[in-house]
Amino acid sequence: MPTLRPLLVSALLLTALISASTQAAETLRIGYQKSSTLLTLIKQRGDLDKSLAAEGINVSWHEFSSGLPLLEALNLNNVDLSADVADTVPVFAQAAGADLTYYARETPSPNAQAILVPANSAIKTLQDLKGKRIAVTKAAGSHYLLIAALKQAGLGFNDVKAAWLTPADGRAALENGSVDAWVTWEPYVTSAKVEQHARVLTSGDGLASYQRYYLVSTPYAKAHAQVLNTVYQALQQESAWLKANPTEAAKILSPLWGNLPVSTVEQANAQRSYQIEPVHISNLAEQQKIADAFYDAKLLPKRINASDVGTWQPLWH
Repeated sequence: MPTLRPLLVSALLLTALISASTQAAETLRIGYQKSSTLLTLIKQRGDLDKSLAAEGINVSWHEFSSGLPLLEALNLNNVDLSADVADTVPVFAQAAGADLTYYARETPSPNAQAILVPANSAIKTLQDLKGKRIAVTKAAGSHYLLIAALKQAGLGFNDVKAAWLTPADGRAALENGSVDAWVTWEPYVTSAKVEQHARVLTSGDGLASYQRYYLVSTPYAKAHAQVLNTVYQALQQESAWLKANPTEAAKILSPLWGNLPVSTVEQANAQRSYQIEPVHISNLAEQQKIADAFYDAKLLPKRINASDVGTWQPLWH
């Protein structure tokens, strides 16, 4: 028996080493887009990577062109956690059967999206949009803004010609005249106003509150509460830092946002609340309104219950 003891000790040590190695190899896959300001800053400044490394977790970052493909990747388990997406996006993901949990939100920023027209456009009112070709990103917050604006003008979605374009293509289309209007969000709104002298036909004020939500797959949320807590704390800290250092934040973001002038980035950021709060089911009333509007416009394949989702609460709440 004594001869087996060293073997047993060695086996236990090997098991412990394999376990530690497996833990160290765990990776959190974060999906984000260019308008994911807080997580973009967090990525650049490296704070979250350091905090999670201390918990034995690596971080990999994956950029997406807009919110819908980002949440599709979340649904397909290609990423574990998403940076903020516009309030409309989870509605489409839900309709596609995604098992999502909301883990944070940015409070409303209605002026951070707008319907833009060229400076010399004959379009002066929302009613003038009838029959016009409008660039819009499918399922983005701007998509709902367009529906709400048309409804206020007594028009339906079929009264306009939608050109489903990414923000970059929407900007080019407005500039070259292949569309009559462009519905988009920050920083594209301020950039178009400053560089293309585009005119704001209407913002989201009084039409769409434009909250941005942070989501995670429900299985990941259930298994990694502490990781989510670390991410949530990082978001709150980054929000406070951005508000205290708007110019420094703009200097970091400028080269990442196509070398937009720092002053333009700062103006764009001023339109967003960047106020991080937990999500409660009672916060999702507008989500239901959005879901119903998309269904009524025949853009959502089925009615959904916007409250039929998971919500995660910070560990100190």
